[in-house]
Amino acid sequence: MEFRDKVLGKKVVRLIHSLMPDRAVRIIHVCGTHEQTITKYGLRTLLPKNLELLSGPGCPVCVTPAKDIDEAIFLAKNCATLVTYGDMMRVPGSDMSLDEARSDGADVKVAYSVNDAVRMASNTKKDVVFFGIGFETTAPSNAAVLCNRPPDNFSILLSHKLVPPAMEALVGDGDVSFDGVIAPGHVSTIIGTVPYESFAERGIPVIVTGFEPLDVLFAVLMILKQMKEGQSRVENEYSRVVFANGNIKAQTLMIEAFDVADAYWRGIGEVANSGLAIKPMFSQFDAREKYDIAIGEVQDLHPGCSCGLVLTAKATPEDCKLFGKVCTPEKPYGPCMVSKEGTCHNWWKYGRYGLE
Repeated sequence: MEFRDKVLGKKVVRLIHSLMPDRAVRIIHVCGTHEQTITKYGLRTLLPKNLELLSGPGCPVCVTPAKDIDEAIFLAKNCATLVTYGDMMRVPGSDMSLDEARSDGADVKVAYSVNDAVRMASNTKKDVVFFGIGFETTAPSNAAVLCNRPPDNFSILLSHKLVPPAMEALVGDGDVSFDGVIAPGHVSTIIGTVPYESFAERGIPVIVTGFEPLDVLFAVLMILKQMKEGQSRVENEYSRVVFANGNIKAQTLMIEAFDVADAYWRGIGEVANSGLAIKPMFSQFDAREKYDIAIGEVQDLHPGCSCGLVLTAKATPEDCKLFGKVCTPEKPYGPCMVSKEGTCHNWWKYGRYGLE
């Protein structure tokens, strides 16, 4: 384990233990990078045994519906060059992944950004479709492309998700309860801290934090301190990057290009007002409007896959009978095993308590 300041780290851990109440405490985070930090550096080994750090739906690749992947494969096989992020390539759809579809002859290419896809469209007469997935972090770049009028042979297959509504759904789920929330750092750079106020008003402390081990430990300490004081408020540990009102320019671009819509989260289901749809004024760049997409019956999760339970903090990867056996990063059976932000991937790579 490596801390930039081991002395400070040990002090924070001691304070965490000193503030623990005589009962179990459950803290949930909603960020795949936070889970990577927690598992990689073995942070759970440093915490009191009656304190659980739970992982929620913080992996954008994991919650991308099989239906959207099936649509992307259809487009790549029949209509256009399909361009997407590398993390999406091996995520299973109903029958196959984009990587498998490419091996089967589909026209699929990997890019680092939507701008790469726009450049591809500018240099070819063939139609190019960008498979735009992710949370509020990646949505502004897609919005900017639409607002700046891309080439006519370019379009977007949109699959963006909004994190606060998913957090609302988790908090309102009677099957689970939490004492505090660690809010996602990357998302918060865009939306700020204000959207989390509703959770604090219901008695749930919320801490926005960064991605160093010390950041996560400080977030746990700040939640326990609020609990000790009988308070609940939103605090910003990540003030070096995140501001209360977020990135106004990015938010403005999203408002100009997208409408808020209900969205389906893989393994979770329909969540009201948790997605984005391309505005009608940009419909010529909306792949679902531009093409007649026909797909078969959708299989969201394969039999035995526990990703839905893992994404809603109702199970850990180790509770899944397929984990590390049928389902591994080399051959992922479920979406939570594919991305480096997936909880199953991190638990397989580092172990629940960390291997480094």
